[in-house]
Amino acid sequence: MATIPERMITSSQGAQPVPTIALGTVMLGATGIEAVTPSTIIEAIKMGYRHFNTAAAYKSEKPIGEAIAVALRLGLIKSRSEIFITTKLWCNSADRHLVVPAIKESLKNLRVEYVDLYLIHLPVKIIHEEIKIPVPSKCIAAIDIKAVWEGMEECQNLGRAKSIGVSKFSAKRIEEILSFAKIPPAVNQVEMHPVWQQKKLNSFCKENGIAVTAYSPLGTSGTSTWGHYRVLECDVLQDISKSKGKTVAQISLRWLYEQGVIIAVKSFNTERMKQNLDIFGWSLTEVELNKIDQVPQHMGVYLNKRIVIEHNDVLAEIDAELD
Repeated sequence: MATIPERMITSSQGAQPVPTIALGTVMLGATGIEAVTPSTIIEAIKMGYRHFNTAAAYKSEKPIGEAIAVALRLGLIKSRSEIFITTKLWCNSADRHLVVPAIKESLKNLRVEYVDLYLIHLPVKIIHEEIKIPVPSKCIAAIDIKAVWEGMEECQNLGRAKSIGVSKFSAKRIEEILSFAKIPPAVNQVEMHPVWQQKKLNSFCKENGIAVTAYSPLGTSGTSTWGHYRVLECDVLQDISKSKGKTVAQISLRWLYEQGVIIAVKSFNTERMKQNLDIFGWSLTEVELNKIDQVPQHMGVYLNKRIVIEHNDVLAEIDAELD
């Protein structure tokens, strides 16, 4: 079983350790082609995964909760505290009075009393009760971030979440939160990989004591409909891969690890799940890091970006601030 290094983030109990590698559990597309099953999560626990990245919108909270219950019963883990759970507030609950009920629903699905990290999924509000993707542009509205953040802080104060944070937020949006927050964000989860390095945003977050979690670390969600394959097809990464005797995916993940971020990987293929943990005990050279630093940058087009793609003002702000 692999041992995964940890990073530290701020929490209600002081510094909280976070396993560097999280298993992402989003399903592909709106139809849920690749469903997350309890057996997949149990297999991941056996391999050494201890951090699971989910969300209300992913529809994977229930199988994760079931798997944790089974893992406890089988003795694969000794206590709930051995598992780090990240989940997210969906945009249809981005109102002050809906935040606490939303996390309570997530806790019910997960069969736990608290989550380790609770994130605002997107910096927009959706006026639509059901989680439906793609979201009609007429259902997208501006978020009252101050009111919603107060709800997030209440989640932490109530002990429902040990840490709170945001997802896909720009530096500008985070600065707004910092101007009034009693509890600052602990984490910002964003797309990040060698072909979209997020240098400015990563630097901003470090300066403000905010950890970064990188999702889509290979530049694709597994389907060209929602992403791209520029990471796997990158000549620089392929050359380094050959010289290291590692896969291109491992080179990308190791690069992210050396940037000091948490990494949300997503594969339910047993061999790739093992490979994604084999990024420790070796490193990239300064020459290799310099080559990766010069890779042309391209932001992916993902499911959550498509939600706001017709809402031009919101889309422009996300693009402008995340480069």
